[in-house]
Amino acid sequence: KLIDEYVEFARVCLTEYKGLATIWNTFNEINVPLMLCKMVHKTTADLQRGYEEIHNQLVASAKVVQLAHQIDPDNKVGCMCAGFFAYPYTCDPNDFLKLQQEAQAGFYLFSDVFVRGYYPGYAKSIFDKEGVVMNVSEEDKADLAAGKVDYMVFSYYNSSCITTHEVDATVKGNMMGGIKNPYLDASEWGWQIDPVGLRYSLNTLYERYEKPLFIVENGFGAIDELKPDHTCDDSYRIDYLRAHIEEMKKAVELDGVDLMGYTPWGCIDVVSFTTGELRKRYGFIYVDRNDDGSGTGNRYKKKSFNWYKQVIATNGEDLG
Repeated sequence: KLIDEYVEFARVCLTEYKGLATIWNTFNEINVPLMLCKMVHKTTADLQRGYEEIHNQLVASAKVVQLAHQIDPDNKVGCMCAGFFAYPYTCDPNDFLKLQQEAQAGFYLFSDVFVRGYYPGYAKSIFDKEGVVMNVSEEDKADLAAGKVDYMVFSYYNSSCITTHEVDATVKGNMMGGIKNPYLDASEWGWQIDPVGLRYSLNTLYERYEKPLFIVENGFGAIDELKPDHTCDDSYRIDYLRAHIEEMKKAVELDGVDLMGYTPWGCIDVVSFTTGELRKRYGFIYVDRNDDGSGTGNRYKKKSFNWYKQVIATNGEDLG
């Protein structure tokens, strides 16, 4: 019933903006609800419901892809996964195997379905391990096959390492932590800074799917200081974004990746989803509000604002 409601909502949007918007995403971070389910709920019944909910989203996405193409053949539709990007911590083959299994369970299980149009062979082993029984109807299979996305959408903030060995040094990330990489620096919140990892990830995804890619989240959370003259020098954010855009350019020009778009997170300071803080800022615009609720709420352009304005105007050619 909810699938039908969602499809009807999409019909209204697609009809209302026909001829004005042709690039659409069905779901944001479609893999995150199941991660939260695994973190909070431990029973098999909880996991069963979690996987069924994700399946319904995948079917709903596929139905909307078909609908979008019917309403306007120029429409291009994608679906988004929160990025899962890691390296094996050692050259132990078991580390490589664990990395593969975690990437399948946390990322590829979802993107393989909405890009390829069917559940991959390894899905059964994941369901069996979790004690989940998935009854996918023939109608659902037909919808998934007919509603494959036109492009792959994902977020990229950081990378981590995966290992089967006992290691004390761990790091955090956007819902996905791991082992600290000794070759990388990290933000104040422990998110490792890995621009080259973005190039590697672009190559990995394009090799796997051979569909255009779209990065819809990429940014740097930091404690920004608003000076008395209402300026904010966030050169560290510029450095982060510049380095990642440079690696994107290499992926396109040197590696042959089809990258159709890039949007950073975010344009204005908001409450951080992962920590619930305002002091962890991502935006190009400073919002004068603090964790305790104090502040005027006024908005001020950071140094990164005009820098990114120029990046947009030159389509990434002028990185200052």
